Amino acid sequence: MTNQLEFSTTPFRSQQIKKVNDAPLADNQTSVELVNDNEKDSFFFRSLEEKGIKLNKPQIEAVRHVDGPALVLAGAGSGKTRVLTSRTGYLISIKEINPKTIMLVTFTKKASEEMKARISNLPGLTKSAAGQITIGTFHSIFFRLLKSKGYNQQVLSSEKRKQLVIKLILKEKNLHDSYEPETLLAILSSLKNNMQGVADLPSKTSVEKEIRDVLQKYEYWKKENNFIDFDDMLLETYHLLNNDQQLLQAMQKRFNYILCDEWQDTNQVQFELIKLIAKPTNNLFVVGDDDQTIYTFNGADSSIILNYEKLFPNTKVITLNINYRSTASIIGLANQVIYFNEKRNKKTLSATKIHEKPPYYFRPNTTDDEAVTIIDKITSDVQNSIHNYRDFAILHRTNSSSRAIFDELVIKGIPFISFTKGETFYEQALVKPVIDYLRISLQPSNLDAIYNILPSLFLNKEKAFYHIEAEQVINPNQQPLKHLESLRGLKEFQKKQIQDRIKLINHLKDLKAVQAVKKIRAFYDNYLEANERKNVTLHKEMILETLSEIEASASKFDSVSEFVTFIDDVIEKNKEMETIRRTPHANAISLMTIHRSKGLEYPVVFLTGASEGILPHSSALEATDRKDLISTLKGGKKVEAAIEEERRLAYVAITRAQQELYISSPAYYRGEKIDISRFISDPFTPINERNKRVNHSNSNKKTTPVLVWDCTSDTCNGWMRIPTNEDKEQHKRECPMCKGVMERAIKNV
Repeated sequence: MTNQLEFSTTPFRSQQIKKVNDAPLADNQTSVELVNDNEKDSFFFRSLEEKGIKLNKPQIEAVRHVDGPALVLAGAGSGKTRVLTSRTGYLISIKEINPKTIMLVTFTKKASEEMKARISNLPGLTKSAAGQITIGTFHSIFFRLLKSKGYNQQVLSSEKRKQLVIKLILKEKNLHDSYEPETLLAILSSLKNNMQGVADLPSKTSVEKEIRDVLQKYEYWKKENNFIDFDDMLLETYHLLNNDQQLLQAMQKRFNYILCDEWQDTNQVQFELIKLIAKPTNNLFVVGDDDQTIYTFNGADSSIILNYEKLFPNTKVITLNINYRSTASIIGLANQVIYFNEKRNKKTLSATKIHEKPPYYFRPNTTDDEAVTIIDKITSDVQNSIHNYRDFAILHRTNSSSRAIFDELVIKGIPFISFTKGETFYEQALVKPVIDYLRISLQPSNLDAIYNILPSLFLNKEKAFYHIEAEQVINPNQQPLKHLESLRGLKEFQKKQIQDRIKLINHLKDLKAVQAVKKIRAFYDNYLEANERKNVTLHKEMILETLSEIEASASKFDSVSEFVTFIDDVIEKNKEMETIRRTPHANAISLMTIHRSKGLEYPVVFLTGASEGILPHSSALEATDRKDLISTLKGGKKVEAAIEEERRLAYVAITRAQQELYISSPAYYRGEKIDISRFISDPFTPINERNKRVNHSNSNKKTTPVLVWDCTSDTCNGWMRIPTNEDKEQHKRECPMCKGVMERAIKNV
């Protein structure tokens, strides 16, 4: 049973502000009261009401908008789909607009299908009329245009197939252990979203030249095999319209009214396409929420929605500020969290629901403690028939930060749906070699594990493994790795390295699990650090975060054998649960990243990792210094912009909750003490104290992480720098302010 005292109505250390104000309750007036029967369009709203569609004041204003540009700022849970579909019906039924002249653009196929179904059900619309509206995703609409102009390529839609092609190209160039195909494809996608091609890639270093060469080869393969992918569709359409003025004019003449959903997620090429077609009337009606722009890494450009009024003069701005999803206390917190962002359209959501439970907070020691607390709480609620498993969503910032929750769910046999590739943490490409070193220490003849560790020995994987297999047939050895000593072409220092590594492997099985992992990391981290290819395509902090999670997991086990057995158990049970994940509407917990949760809602949401360095993520805190290739393509976001996006992530996570919200802020991460996330503590911090924060989002000062002594008392905020000459073995000291215990921690000052 869960100890209810673990949950608090304020984050720990909140001494002065005890409660964040609930969101104001919305005026409950709808079209029933707001639209008089004597108005010319009243019958349309009466017909909507008969179907249970009762619009509020800003929704009615949006539906009635006809000509000219409009920006509808649709707050979380404010009924944007209802507005888009009702406005489409209004144009046809009331304004007698030809449905053939209307284009409604969505971001997902699921959204477009929902729009079609809703519109065909609207009053005064025949199925024939509804069928004449052009409704679809950017890709489906513009691919139809390409095909009408003679483009006959097949669509390369399978991510697995694209990755396989990249793998084959890498193998051909003897680079198959050097890059992750997903990363290279992400670089290419980022280029095209910004209306660039492979030729625009930097090529100063040997690694940049390699990446450019691989991607050029991939582009050539697509062309030779008559394939086109989703990014190509939009870029090809843009070039087609720019080069064929007659076609462009025909598109402009046909589509007099354009409606776009999820405008905050628009990238540069999507915007340029819509801007071209909307001319000259600019009857462009866009719906989005700048507070939910969280896909910058995927090409979304927040400036497009923020600068909409400048780009389209005389824009009518309508704010949908009534939330129909969450309770007043949850929306009150969401309002306060997002308030601190500077680059946003100012708006405050009101609520329509009241619930007896406010948001709850808890401060577990570690992510493993966090996992136990959450699963115990869920188990208790299910056993007491308060909720079903399907009512719960557990949200995390990165995939590696879900490791502890994932393990706990699998081991306890609790049904859950993981919205990732389906593999466990221990099967990730970065993690697997570390685990395989442990496997070899227990079973020296494990050839699969040997194959996976060869790159970390700075050896050609295929050549080295072929040698081992051949020698093993002729001269079997209980330790096949020893065959590497006779590999042709080795230099003396390489032989010495192989001998040292074999010696270490023989020693690992006698260590505690966490000690063994640390011994492996002593050389594995150096291997990754020395691998320039990894440093260009992956952010260093992401690598360290993932590797630290291995240590956190290993620390729970006395021996290497126990740890590896546990890993095998997790992998096996995860495979068994695959059936649950494929079952529609399964009674299972949803486990996903915050990014994946956007657009979804759940009765109960657990936001995990609401601590500095996790959310906001350490990569955002160091955004200025990021050197990886994808961020370079985007101009290298500054810390302020990165922090604002992280805050939007917190806002999105909070607004997924319908009835109950639990926010967890682990006190320790990667062996260091960390503060509660600023996104959670700021709403509870008095203004005078808040203004002193050197890392406040409107500060231009650069902060530096330093090692400090930090008081562990909930009632003391004391901390002090640790002198460089102080004994590094000392882990605790007395606080000079409250005489409590101080521990080492990292603080941005």
